[in-house]
Amino acid sequence: MTVSIETAKSPAHTARKSGTLSPREQGVLWNMEELFWTSGADNARATTATNAIMVFPYPPGILQGDQIWPHLRQNTGWRSVVMAERRVMRCHDIAILTYRVSAEKPDVPIYKALCASTYLNDEDTWLRISHQQTAMV
Repeated sequence: MTVSIETAKSPAHTARKSGTLSPREQGVLWNMEELFWTSGADNARATTATNAIMVFPYPPGILQGDQIWPHLRQNTGWRSVVMAERRVMRCHDIAILTYRVSAEKPDVPIYKALCASTYLNDEDTWLRISHQQTAMV
């Protein structure tokens, strides 16, 4: 059987057309992500979709919607965060940020984790639809 060059090409799926964000859009999202860590649960709630999903080291594990906020009230408000190894991927109205975080606040050991947040651009407003943390020991 002979395969032409045309049929051997990969299909033009939407995910194969992914790209990145403009420097301005990246700045907006990285700022939102930093404020997610440092500005408390009210700020996190304002920038997160209603039925978002978050995955934290056990416990609490997997949380969705209103289950998220009691956890974030106790676990946000970090004094400082450093996000290293930043990466961004965009596919249409979805953007994924991945990074290594080191977060610090008084009377708590420095928290280190690998993180990923997914944002949806909904009518020119970016909203977090998922967030995941894998603690590093």
